Amino acid sequence: MRHLYFRSVPFAKEEVTLALESGVDGVLVDEDHVASVAALALCDARADSSMPVIRLTSKADEEECARRLAAGEDVVLARGWEIIPVENLLAHPDARVSGRVAVEAASLAEARLAAGILERGVSTLVLTPEALPELKAIVAELKTTQAPLSLSPARITAVRPVGLGHRVCVDTLSVLRRGQGMLAGNSSAFTFLVHAETEHNEYVAARPFRVNAGGVHAYALMPGDRTRYLEELRSGDEVLVVGADGSTCLAVIGRVKVEVRPMLYVEARLGADGESGGIFLQNAETIRLVRPDGSPVSVVELKPGDEVLCHADAAGRHFGMRVAEAIQEQ
Repeated sequence: MRHLYFRSVPFAKEEVTLALESGVDGVLVDEDHVASVAALALCDARADSSMPVIRLTSKADEEECARRLAAGEDVVLARGWEIIPVENLLAHPDARVSGRVAVEAASLAEARLAAGILERGVSTLVLTPEALPELKAIVAELKTTQAPLSLSPARITAVRPVGLGHRVCVDTLSVLRRGQGMLAGNSSAFTFLVHAETEHNEYVAARPFRVNAGGVHAYALMPGDRTRYLEELRSGDEVLVVGADGSTCLAVIGRVKVEVRPMLYVEARLGADGESGGIFLQNAETIRLVRPDGSPVSVVELKPGDEVLCHADAAGRHFGMRVAEAIQEQ
């Protein structure tokens, strides 16, 4: 998880308030103002001296940074850092170094650059007051956006009622948009884009914060390339929200509702001889998958030959983490 700090030295209460409202993880101030910042919000209020700044001007500076990180210091690379030495630190064989690289950033462009180095980026960014005009955008992009996923049209091969089962509604703290939902399925290697309840009908109001994601046993694709069973999700957990274009972001769960409802089994296949998979969803008009054009389609309207968006992946998970092993899930 990436951490974002805002440095306010000399201390400026208005700047700190804006930073906290924007969603930074912590604030760096002079020692005399740590207590006053801690009184404003529950956050990591720290003395600026606890994260000393190092300016990289030579290979010796890079080596000194690595040595201090390995020793447990929370050092920060000053603005003006270059990509090559940051890459070297991120590729360092000692995880105490590679997993704790922190840099200063003063704009959205600098923050994006730091977050994308070696396709994983630094673990911590310290945002300077120059970043204030773009602070909300920086936090929104770096804290909620994840790497895009590939979605492909899969052809429906079966839709049939299967009786009663426990299904899971995931109610988030976010208002989701048309085309967004969660990836879930019977197999971690084949998941369906289950659409959020953004659509109105004459019987039920839209609930754009909700994804009625499937049976309790189903896998859901989560942040950090992990999976969880839907039954395991709890309030306060972060879930991965996926758009029809493959874009991803994070949402926090506000509530999980598990109830017995009539269920449908939906099965689909990628191409004529490609992978296939299935999912159990509530048998109701408000439950929707996503067509290749990004529009939602109700599960009660699905028929063999229709196409919906799915995500294919390599099989093999252990406690949600990717593992290399031969496995089949039907």
